[in-house]
Amino acid sequence: MASMATRRTERTQESRRLLVAAAAELFAEKGYRQTSFLDIAEKAGISRGSIPWHFGNKLGLLEAVIDDQIQAVLTRFAPPSGERPSGDPLDQVMGFIRMPVTRLFITLLAEAVEVGSPIREHYAQLHAALRQGVRSRIPAEALPPGTTPEAFTVVLVGAVIGVHAQWRVAPEAVDLDAVRTTIRALLPASLERP
Repeated sequence: MASMATRRTERTQESRRLLVAAAAELFAEKGYRQTSFLDIAEKAGISRGSIPWHFGNKLGLLEAVIDDQIQAVLTRFAPPSGERPSGDPLDQVMGFIRMPVTRLFITLLAEAVEVGSPIREHYAQLHAALRQGVRSRIPAEALPPGTTPEAFTVVLVGAVIGVHAQWRVAPEAVDLDAVRTTIRALLPASLERP
């Protein structure tokens, strides 16, 4: 009996994971409004009736997608508790641009800034996680005098989001390696390596 319940739980978790992954990809490609339950179900290979069963409605599914992305962002930038961050924070931020799912950030932005947008709050949470992840890598003592870690993080994340948007629209016109070199040159020397 326990084995059957375990398999059912595993199938349920796998269905949920497939739906979230399919929705993330489709929301990134088509936007939240233009993506239907049928689109998501077909992409995931799961009955569309599973979507309301797992998430309640489309907004609930978006919440699950954003929660999943928040965890991915935090995992990418924040070391396990008690450990010192490793790796170059700028390389991690710039590498984030090239990940296919980051297109989701740009696609949802247009819908999130609309007045009365049902996704605005969720998108704000996603940006907060991104800032938190980047902020966790920047020691306050490394910043120029008069600069707060919070403001510096907003500027850095804003620059990367802007670069990402430009690269998505016209990849042939944006040399990400040159951008990385330029951002590196603008950063305080104390931030060059962790």
